[in-house]
Amino acid sequence: MLIFVLKRLLAAVPVLLIVTVLSFSMIHLIPGDAAVVAAGENASADQVAATRTQLGLDRNIVVQYVSWVGNLATGDFGTSLLSSHRNIDAILEALPVTLSLAFVALSWSLVVGVVAGVLAGLRRGTWIDRTLTGLTTLGISMPSFWLGMILVTLFSLQFRLFPATGYSPLGDGVVSWFSHLALPAFALGTVTAAEIARQARAGVVDVLERDYIRTATAKGLPRWKVVMKHTTKNAAVPVVTVFGLQTAALIGGAVIVEQVFGMPGLGSVALKAILERDFPVIQAFVVVITLFVLIVNLLVDVSYAYFNPKARQA
Repeated sequence: MLIFVLKRLLAAVPVLLIVTVLSFSMIHLIPGDAAVVAAGENASADQVAATRTQLGLDRNIVVQYVSWVGNLATGDFGTSLLSSHRNIDAILEALPVTLSLAFVALSWSLVVGVVAGVLAGLRRGTWIDRTLTGLTTLGISMPSFWLGMILVTLFSLQFRLFPATGYSPLGDGVVSWFSHLALPAFALGTVTAAEIARQARAGVVDVLERDYIRTATAKGLPRWKVVMKHTTKNAAVPVVTVFGLQTAALIGGAVIVEQVFGMPGLGSVALKAILERDFPVIQAFVVVITLFVLIVNLLVDVSYAYFNPKARQA
């Protein structure tokens, strides 16, 4: 397993390198002079020159890239052009909000998706299977931001059961923390839960047709033992695969959902930086999100190798 993990870490290096190149090139690919764009249309010549120096645009492009990557390696993600605060501080301040949202969304989507998928697979062809399959199709069809607005209208404005906007830190109490995350996490995790349910159902249906399941049943093993010991683990391989793909998509969707619910997460940081043309913040945001996705993919790969021993030999 250690060799497998090392291989995956080495495979992540080229991806991270490509992302750093693209993130660094962002400031050089915008139309016109990046220093003029960052300083603003009404900036004086001295202000433009100061902005160019702050961005490092007065140096050779190769030197700029090497210096920028070197700073990243030491934890220096640059400084905001507008506030003169370290980018890493703004990101770390907003990161708990996004991580909390992603954690709750992934947790409920995994539990609900697996339970619904396994139940539908075990009851294939029945009204339970048809009902759950219809619900998963509906869940996949609903955009998270649209569902979020519907949830706010119903459960916040009309029934007043949950807060409509904002975020409460975990230190203020679990109830307050969860009440602010319930609606956005449900909106964000619905598509993921539906995808997991579909893959879990397909995996269970496929495993139940295998010879070893028939043998275990013929030997007189209890139904619950056949399901828990022989079916669920072998059916988990496609679930783990789609879970990794959906996690990356969920992180991107969190940026939009945070805006719908007015949450001060990474989405707010990124949107503000884009509107204000604060390029160092945008670059730092892209790198941090990439690192987070790579870490999640590594954990998913390890889980996949646990359920599928053949993957460890690849």
